[in-house]
Amino acid sequence: MNRKTFLQTTATMALGAIVGDSVLNTVSATENINPANASFPLMDLHVHRSDKQSIEQIVEKSKRMGITFGVMENVAPWGITNDEQMQAYIDAIKPYPVYVGLQPMSPGWSKNFSKDIIAQADYIAMDPQMIPNANGYGEDVQVWEYATYIDDAEAFMERNMEHYMQILAGDDPIDIFACPLLLPYCIEREYPKLWTKKRLQTIIDAAKARNIAIEISDMMRVPDEEFILMAKRAGLKFTFGSDTRDEKTGRLVYCKQVARRCGLTEKDFFVPKRKL
Repeated sequence: MNRKTFLQTTATMALGAIVGDSVLNTVSATENINPANASFPLMDLHVHRSDKQSIEQIVEKSKRMGITFGVMENVAPWGITNDEQMQAYIDAIKPYPVYVGLQPMSPGWSKNFSKDIIAQADYIAMDPQMIPNANGYGEDVQVWEYATYIDDAEAFMERNMEHYMQILAGDDPIDIFACPLLLPYCIEREYPKLWTKKRLQTIIDAAKARNIAIEISDMMRVPDEEFILMAKRAGLKFTFGSDTRDEKTGRLVYCKQVARRCGLTEKDFFVPKRKL
């Protein structure tokens, strides 16, 4: 099952059932949060074009819903693979009142593209979901795939953290760390044990060192409240992302819910610099 099909058809099987409901109710009393006072920009920076959703439809939905969208294209074998394609994508999207984003899928991607063309994008969001040599059989893991096989959860987490650091502390340009903390379906029930405070803090420290914002993913219901509060205390910025390619674009239920619970306000959000 490919990425697009899986994300469109199995979102409800992701962390929402395991993490979203249980962790969402664990706000520390010491935070003294009043959700009624929370206010934040209605902005969805993780939207894709597809055969079910054209750029014109995205713009129409933006006007109708009052949400600012950021359109992204994957820099990957199934997406943008060269400078010509990247320039054509940017030129096609920039005339519209949306932000233009890039979503590379593997560390080291930027060395294959012109720095001048990359700089034309409004932001770059990279997620850690394609992990090379991620299990005891030397298999490359795609975290979103339902059938992903993990034989040793702790060994996977060590490799997973190495992959996170390659992205966060590497040389590639990055503005947003997308879909953080998502685990393969076969081990997601171990989320509270595997995502230790030490690991969470390591991610936050690396993001802070490069001023990288954290995406709150509505589709995958990550990250959880504990991580968001830790990141907020560290001064990190956030974005909302629906990661959608169809009529679900702009659905930000989990994003808004957890943002209110964590007391996020406008000052806590990353906003691209270009004026639309």
